[in-house]
Amino acid sequence: MHTLRVLLALGPFVISLLRDQRRWLWWGAPIIRTPAFHRSRAERLVARIAALGPTFVKLAQVFAARADLIPEPYLSQLGTLTDQVPPVSWEEIRREIVAAYGKEPEAVFETINRAPVAAASLGQVHRARWNGRDVAVKVLRPGIELTVDRDLRSARAITAWAARRWPVPHVQGFQALVEEFAARIGEEMDFRREAEYATEVRAHFAGNPRVVIPAVMPELTRQRVLVLEFIEGTRVDRLTQGGVDAKRLAGQVMEVYVQMMLVDGLFHADPHPGNLLVSPTGKLVLLDFGMMVRVAPELRMKLIRTVFASIRRDPKAVAQGFRDLGIFTPTADPAQVERLSELLVAMASTKSTTQQRIETMLADRVMQSLYDFPVILPRDLVYFARTAALIEGVGTKYDPYFNAVEVGTPVVMRMRSKILTSLGEEAEPSIEEMAAVAGFAAGRAWRSAREWIGDKLALR
Repeated sequence: MHTLRVLLALGPFVISLLRDQRRWLWWGAPIIRTPAFHRSRAERLVARIAALGPTFVKLAQVFAARADLIPEPYLSQLGTLTDQVPPVSWEEIRREIVAAYGKEPEAVFETINRAPVAAASLGQVHRARWNGRDVAVKVLRPGIELTVDRDLRSARAITAWAARRWPVPHVQGFQALVEEFAARIGEEMDFRREAEYATEVRAHFAGNPRVVIPAVMPELTRQRVLVLEFIEGTRVDRLTQGGVDAKRLAGQVMEVYVQMMLVDGLFHADPHPGNLLVSPTGKLVLLDFGMMVRVAPELRMKLIRTVFASIRRDPKAVAQGFRDLGIFTPTADPAQVERLSELLVAMASTKSTTQQRIETMLADRVMQSLYDFPVILPRDLVYFARTAALIEGVGTKYDPYFNAVEVGTPVVMRMRSKILTSLGEEAEPSIEEMAAVAGFAAGRAWRSAREWIGDKLALR
């Protein structure tokens, strides 16, 4: 019955979207939709997804990072799912806190705000004061385990039926994504594990002055309640337009994820704009470590070889990297794989908008048949693909001509020795690496000088 409820809830929106292209679904002219209609439909769709439960909210978050694919106002509305899910009442949160500590909230914290600062699909965050410190109190939603189990059974039934009805790689990939999500969601519902991950990641970035990881309060860590340092900041997708250096911001995000993925081997598996803030001083703040992935050294080596091949603009090596990563099935035509690699390398160096790059690629015969292409995204690469989508989405939001490869190349070259050393490889600094480091240092020095001059002038 719950599966039927899901189909009845989302089916009308699917039909409505199809009618945008054909009035009678299979024939007829497109229906003219006004901006007001799109806003209303986006709001209703997001409200319906939120009402369906955490599984569907989290799946929708995948699309919330795709500014290149999801138009406004749908993108902005999907983005609200990351931290604006309908909140749980204070009375229910109070009961969870009492169950965790055996005391009323007022006996544990000096002060605690009853209104949440964020309401996500699995947990809810309240600002509080403890031992003279501002803290964020994250509380698991009451009864969430049963809700997730019910949602997953419905999601699995729907995707299994779709995979049987349309046995193409994309549908099968979506089914695999649901199965992978089901295997990991349990970790997110144990805040003790999240506390361990957050502490480990904080240690990895201890020497980086541009990154902030909130400190965990271990004395207050419980399975259903987690207390961390409260950090002020603005979501990366809600900064003031015109006041953002897209390349610098995307470069910061990319550097953090490259370190997690290729250096530390502990990767944030739920990347979306709600988990990344920019502090008032310009530091990048990482939040939510409930879902993490350990990246094996073998996979990290294959990834970095493929990345270096793309930086060298070597499509043959990129194609081999794709094969080594298991992205294509053994039956894939080598000529098509190499042609796809050539397209990707060429598009990476093209100065155009994301939409223009997509349109150019779709004009190619190989891309036209990509829907039936034998592509299977391995489970760990699903998260890396989401990170790539996040970075692309953040960059294109503030700069339509943003190019992730152009921004990422100096980041990777600057970190080359660090990456290879972490993998036990010899890492003699290359000319490109030294140039990247020198350019980075010069850029930071120039920004510091400019800020210092600006402060002096402001005091006059």
